[in-house]
Amino acid sequence: MWRTWRSRLPGLLSVFALLVFITVLLWSSGVITPQIRWDIDTFFVHAEVDENGVLSGRLHIEIENEASAPFTITGVSAEMPGLRLLPADEAKGERTELTVEGGRIEVLERRVLITDCAAVPYEPRPVRFTYRTWTGSGSAEVTWGSWQLSGPEEQEESGEFEGTVLIGDRQQSSPVAWQRGFAGMVCNDAMDPDKFR
Repeated sequence: MWRTWRSRLPGLLSVFALLVFITVLLWSSGVITPQIRWDIDTFFVHAEVDENGVLSGRLHIEIENEASAPFTITGVSAEMPGLRLLPADEAKGERTELTVEGGRIEVLERRVLITDCAAVPYEPRPVRFTYRTWTGSGSAEVTWGSWQLSGPEEQEESGEFEGTVLIGDRQQSSPVAWQRGFAGMVCNDAMDPDKFR
């Protein structure tokens, strides 16, 4: 009996190695689980006030497919105080679904209502995405890294306003949760007296 197992062992090891190789190949290609890099493009963040006086901003989410198999983003949601992520508005050119081919970057745009600037949490909060691949559907929660709020000296160099933080008697840049940075940029932009003339 031992000799029978010893004679079958090389064949079993070969089958096992082949299964491991196929699994690694499928995993790295993104077929089993997409390999996605998510980021927010802060360049386009600004305040919008509609005819009813509702304050909002547009969130531009860069989605990169780091694998070779395509996937489709089918939904985006977030629950946090002070913000409300609205569903896609096709009349405004927002896509309800977004397919990202292998090795490509696409931008998903969503409007975010600012219901209370002061209520937006300081701790990073996740955004939930649902996706579809040819093998099935799934979901992912993403908590983006901190944004940097900068003082006036840095603003003059970059030409962009990202907020101001006082530390002692001097101003420095400071990390802040992405949703707090977003709300701060939109709320500060809305307070600009020249913005909505």
